[in-house]
Amino acid sequence: MSKTTSAASLALALGAAMTLAAAPVTAWANGKEKCYGVALKGKNDCKAGPGTSCAGTSRRDYQGNAWSKVPKGTCEATVSGTSPTGMGQRTEFQEKI
Repeated sequence: MSKTTSAASLALALGAAMTLAAAPVTAWANGKEKCYGVALKGKNDCKAGPGTSCAGTSRRDYQGNAWSKVPKGTCEATVSGTSPTGMGQRTEFQEKI
């Protein structure tokens, strides 16, 4: 096998691996969306403010800077106990008191 064939085969294999690795991300992006202010304490999917690492780090129910994945198109119809509108938000928000 020549060096050209080996390089082409390697490039093709790498491209196929990258495509397969991205498939779950694409599926998530197509069917789900981030919704801030709907997660219960310790049940967020990611992002819960400064000093937190990621999933499961929200400190209180309906935290305005913690999000969960919800079916696409349902965020603003999901109840949030701290949101200014009373519903989930697509961006972080300051909780109402």
